[in-house]
Amino acid sequence: MQQLKLGQKNKLKAAWRVDFGMYLEGGGYEGKILLPERYVPEDLEVGDEIEVFLYLDNEERLIATTLEPKAMVGDFAYLEVAWVNEFGAFLDWGLMKDLFCPFREQKRRMEKGRSYIVHVHVDEDSYRIMASAKVERYLAHTAPYEDGTPGEPIPYKVDDEVELLVWQKTDLGFKVIIDNHFAGLLYDTEIFRNLHTGDVVKGYIKNVRPDGKIDVKLQKTGRQHTEDFSARLLRYLETQGGRCRLHDKSDAEEIKEQFGVSKRTYKQAVGDLYKKRLIVITENGIELV
Repeated sequence: MQQLKLGQKNKLKAAWRVDFGMYLEGGGYEGKILLPERYVPEDLEVGDEIEVFLYLDNEERLIATTLEPKAMVGDFAYLEVAWVNEFGAFLDWGLMKDLFCPFREQKRRMEKGRSYIVHVHVDEDSYRIMASAKVERYLAHTAPYEDGTPGEPIPYKVDDEVELLVWQKTDLGFKVIIDNHFAGLLYDTEIFRNLHTGDVVKGYIKNVRPDGKIDVKLQKTGRQHTEDFSARLLRYLETQGGRCRLHDKSDAEEIKEQFGVSKRTYKQAVGDLYKKRLIVITENGIELV
């Protein structure tokens, strides 16, 4: 029998049909897991395999769903509080049963209607899926420990592409979570677009420091970034009637607002397209040849 992964997706075989759904093979009470009728695809037959998400229902029984959760066990996510009671907060994670975050796992008392960055895990004592706002304890420890034991190896080099979850604002910029695993810092000087806690964006490794801390950026370095934006600017012109009101002397804030890049990058891209004789520069902006 396959090892079931609570709080994650599993491929299970349809075992037998009942009026209220389909039982799936793979464990659970008496070796069966219910996929309720509302989630059973019309074409699912006994013997077919289906990918489902496994969690516990209100009676702590293992149950399957084809709904896509907003986060799975092991994930960091930005989730909204649906309701609060005397035991903790319950977060909307896209399923019928909300995700519980007990008071002991909150940095400050969570409020209904507000959203928080949390980590989803299986509680070792209760075997329930829970959330924790104390995300630091679930991030990879990259710095050496006090006894000299090295931290977790960092598998990145400069300019590697990564996924960033924007975590919290600091005086220097934003703390981010890299690839759902590492902590990183995105400096204000590297930001040329509006960012908010909970945003998921593409980024690049800027620097891996000797102390294990990681700096990230939103744009590639040097020529490759200019070439990428040149292609993007060309596509923009092609979809906007061949014109853009911004030129190489336009205000940096206007450029940042329109394209999310620095004025330097914009000027380099304009120069690149001009040298290739793809555009002309006018008093009113740039135009396709």
